[in-house]
Amino acid sequence: MIKKFIDKLLGKSSASSRKASPFGKREDVPASVHGIDRNLVDQRALDVVHTLKQAGFEAYIVGGAVRDLLLGLRPKDFDVATSATPEQVKGLFRRAFIIGRRFRIVHVIYGRGREHEMIEVSTFRAYLDSADAEQVSGNERTSKGELSNMKHAVDASGRVLRDNVWGPIEHDAARRDFSINAMYYDPESQVVVDFHHGIRDAKKLTLRMIGDAATRYREDPVRIIRAVRFAAKLSGLGFKFDAKTLEPLASSRNLLADVPQSRLFDEMLKLLQTGHALASVEQLKAVGLNTGIYPLLDVVVQRADEPFVKLALQDTDRRVGEGKPVAPSFLLACVLWADVRKGWSQRLNARPGQRPPPPFAALQEAVDEAFDARIGDVSGRGKLGADMREIWMMQPRFDKRVGTSPFSLVDQARFRAGFDFLRLRAQVGEVEEELAHWWETFQHASDEVREDMVDAQRRESLAKPGPGKARRVKRTDADHPAQANASAAMVEPAVAQAPDPRLRAKAQDGEGHEGAPDEDKPQASVGFGSAFSVDSETESAPAKKRRRRRRKPTGEGGQGGESPAAD
Repeated sequence: MIKKFIDKLLGKSSASSRKASPFGKREDVPASVHGIDRNLVDQRALDVVHTLKQAGFEAYIVGGAVRDLLLGLRPKDFDVATSATPEQVKGLFRRAFIIGRRFRIVHVIYGRGREHEMIEVSTFRAYLDSADAEQVSGNERTSKGELSNMKHAVDASGRVLRDNVWGPIEHDAARRDFSINAMYYDPESQVVVDFHHGIRDAKKLTLRMIGDAATRYREDPVRIIRAVRFAAKLSGLGFKFDAKTLEPLASSRNLLADVPQSRLFDEMLKLLQTGHALASVEQLKAVGLNTGIYPLLDVVVQRADEPFVKLALQDTDRRVGEGKPVAPSFLLACVLWADVRKGWSQRLNARPGQRPPPPFAALQEAVDEAFDARIGDVSGRGKLGADMREIWMMQPRFDKRVGTSPFSLVDQARFRAGFDFLRLRAQVGEVEEELAHWWETFQHASDEVREDMVDAQRRESLAKPGPGKARRVKRTDADHPAQANASAAMVEPAVAQAPDPRLRAKAQDGEGHEGAPDEDKPQASVGFGSAFSVDSETESAPAKKRRRRRRKPTGEGGQGGESPAAD
């Protein structure tokens, strides 16, 4: 008791009362130790760091780029952290844009169009824990929505509410989640600034959360999903969770209930579209998070072993690995296709005595049902929902390979996505491989070859056995009965021609009943009104147009009147 009082007077504190600093200890690691190859750094990132340092600010390459550089990999993206505020960063670059509200950053753009490169620049953030939940003035300049009226940096549970409060580099490092993502690389001095033993963990292939893991998950519950994503991404290199990081992971899932659905949806897409979709699904199962994160993600995990969905996940990973673009609408359309196909089939198989709806109408109803059951509020996300619908509605159109339909379909903006969907269906045996092969050839063929393919398909369809669609016989066709009878009348005008059974006989008796022709008129003119009909008075006069008379009720007189042709 007396010792504690004396220590307090002398400014000393016992080991048990000392609280570990959350900021760690700064280590400046030279190139001879970390071994980073500067040639792996993107020139644009070098330019951003150099410009900021020339203006008198601190600037470093930070995050996953430093981790990949330590592992000898060429990073795909480069992020820069600096002591300059977003407004100061924007003023140093010709094409720079401030984005975000909760977490304001700057995008510095190089190049134009699809070839552009973007370097993300963020300002050092202050470290705030639940003990600092008093009013914070900060120095943010955001004035939109709820952020401008929010008076606390964190809520009672420790969830961070305001991130636009600037601080020194050691605060920024403490705010980051994993030790391997909290290193700062200066490409000019080639020094790595390490506060939390990130280099050591990188060499040990360990994923370790900075500070107390349970507290960090409460600060930002999305870190739960990020932990799974990093583990999936680095599992191929042998990285594993630190025991203290893994222990509270699954039990913290209930914290995600307070996260906006839109943010969870975006995090789900990051899990599935960063090139490690299958690994992410396996990691979710391994840590016990296969359910409870986001309803649509639960469906993905549940169906990941189904052939069609598994092929879609593999195809997404392949495209990302090849540097090709991927669209969330395609992957989600694949995941929910089982629901759409089931509803479509049920509607087409109508009950006995009921007429089934048209195929397109039935498919549209099935799509609406799937959206209501699985997508929910995401159905209002504009282009995403429209693209999914277009991919699904395009599938019946692939069966039509005659006429002008193939030419109009291949010009659709979403044709490639619809065809890739068809190709996956063919791979699992849902449609014939020949159908996918035909469209693969058609889309890359010249106009002449396309015409030949459509003509060949038409001939093949006509040659197939079974009842075909009735062809309308035109009057000018050689097989039209009028033409056949006319030819016969020219050769043998005295010989009567039997009426063609394909046409309904137009000859009627005096009362308007269908029956035998008038005995006063030549048989060759019956029923056809041909230009070669023989008149009762002269053979050279053309036949007059027959007028069809209304049928009289049975029993109203006997002989009616004269035939219209004899007027």
